[in-house]
Amino acid sequence: MRTKTEVTIYDIAEVLKISPSTVSRALNDHPAIRKDTKKKIHDYAHQIGYQHNSFASNLRRKKTNTIGVITPRLDIYFMSTVISGIEKVASENGYNLIISQSLESVAKEVANVDTMYKSRVDGLLVSFAGDTEDISHLDLFFRKGISVIFFDRVFHHPDCTSIVIDNYKAAHKATTHLIDQGCKQIIHITNNLQCSVYTERLRGYQQALLDAGIDSNPDLVFNIRLNDSAGKETLKRINKLNLQPDGIFAANDTSAVSVICHLKTYGIKVPEDIAVIGFNNDPISRVIEPNLSTISYPGKKMGEIAAQTLIDRLNNKHIEKADTLVLNHELIIRNSSLKKDKKINKACI
Repeated sequence: MRTKTEVTIYDIAEVLKISPSTVSRALNDHPAIRKDTKKKIHDYAHQIGYQHNSFASNLRRKKTNTIGVITPRLDIYFMSTVISGIEKVASENGYNLIISQSLESVAKEVANVDTMYKSRVDGLLVSFAGDTEDISHLDLFFRKGISVIFFDRVFHHPDCTSIVIDNYKAAHKATTHLIDQGCKQIIHITNNLQCSVYTERLRGYQQALLDAGIDSNPDLVFNIRLNDSAGKETLKRINKLNLQPDGIFAANDTSAVSVICHLKTYGIKVPEDIAVIGFNNDPISRVIEPNLSTISYPGKKMGEIAAQTLIDRLNNKHIEKADTLVLNHELIIRNSSLKKDKKINKACI
């Protein structure tokens, strides 16, 4: 039984003494329906609060005009810029979004994938949780031929395009910059090395040391949480291992800023004693003193390209098959890493 709040075309047809098909065609502006009939039906529909059931209509067309987005976290600056890019392109093309976060848990990611499938999304954009080791939970999408695009944190799959930056090259560039400033004992702060972005950043760091003839010391790789506690944990490990680092490359800006704050608390000068560089170019990198050197890459553009690639596939547009689309990154040098070179005027940054 329908409740009183559920107003359908049958209710309108019953009151106006016309057929439900006429009501349906009038509400869809069918040219065969007379203007006065359309007006009468539209006026009454508005009066009683009729709402068109676009979901049911879309199901009949086997299309919901909805894209699913699964991200590791929504509370980080980079991901918010990616979502902004996705939303922009989706809106311009008449698509709605269902957005969820795995909170870095593969179990929650699996549940999110199930929810997206049951919600009948037309396609899916995914950036994987840090502990995701395989992507079998997406097999149902692949078997049903539902388009899936990966971004930022990705896995290789023959049916998917991945949108990424070259984390290896970016990390190599960041580490090389510290070496060029005279650093030889460089700590790398990283996190879950099951995650491809951190694995590639570690690999770039190690290769830059090798290229400079510096031995890679595993004691200088700190696998810790990349959050506000990173500075405290970093100082604790430096003291425990009796290290004398002269440079720190952190895999994100949050941990790099935390490190700078704790170094300054203990009277360690940045960059004179220890040069620091981060990754992501978060707004906080321009607020901390000294301003943080970092790697910038275009989150919004990544979202726009991911969304457009998916929508082009949904609309059966011919697009050249590409396993991976690699976006440009940029080394932004600020005062936190400048040991040798002339310091940068803050007003010029």
